[in-house]
Amino acid sequence: MQCPVRHTKRTTAWRKPKPILYLLLLFCMTTACEQPENRPDKTLHEAVQPMQGTIIAVGNSLSAGLGVAEDAAYPSLLEDELHSRGHHYKVINAGISGETSSGTLSRIQWVISFNPDIVILETGANDGLRGIDPSLTKKNIDTILRELKNAGVTVILCGMKMVRNLGDTYIDDFEAIYTSLAQQHQVSFMPFFLEGVAGEPSLNQRDGIHPNEQGYQVIVNNLLPYVLEVIE
Repeated sequence: MQCPVRHTKRTTAWRKPKPILYLLLLFCMTTACEQPENRPDKTLHEAVQPMQGTIIAVGNSLSAGLGVAEDAAYPSLLEDELHSRGHHYKVINAGISGETSSGTLSRIQWVISFNPDIVILETGANDGLRGIDPSLTKKNIDTILRELKNAGVTVILCGMKMVRNLGDTYIDDFEAIYTSLAQQHQVSFMPFFLEGVAGEPSLNQRDGIHPNEQGYQVIVNNLLPYVLEVIE
């Protein structure tokens, strides 16, 4: 049996959506509204708080953060500490694992090309571990400081100390590099980058050389006063 066909007048009026469409639309709108609050990031922070300047952390694996997550290395922790104090600086991690002072010198113009306001210079540890002549290390760091100064970059020089099995003469000559150059170039000087961290098992990874997350926080706490001094 066929049902009779009922002819209705065509209309262009929009049909009322089904209740399920309302639910889907409401879900999408709610998700979109909540996303920025639930997933904050530094990009959003920078959009709200324009950066006041740029700091570049130049160095070897101690700056690169070998063995820890990127956000646990000292440049990232330092940026967070500065932001918490109202200093909206971008801190760029330019550390390269295994690099000597010669390697740092070879790329310093690349660092300068980023137009940094401040460079935190931590280099030379690998020179010492390889027994490189301290006079070469000093010459390299001296040239680096001159090039940064000529570019108008403020420098925080981080000193290093050397393991005791290299002999007193070598150790004295090596450690004197940093004090001498800091005085000569009149730059901000942190005497020992690993102060309070070196030799502390709880603050280092298994190799006993590279800081762990807790060790990097100690480094930032020690470094922060020097950074605040040059930016304030």
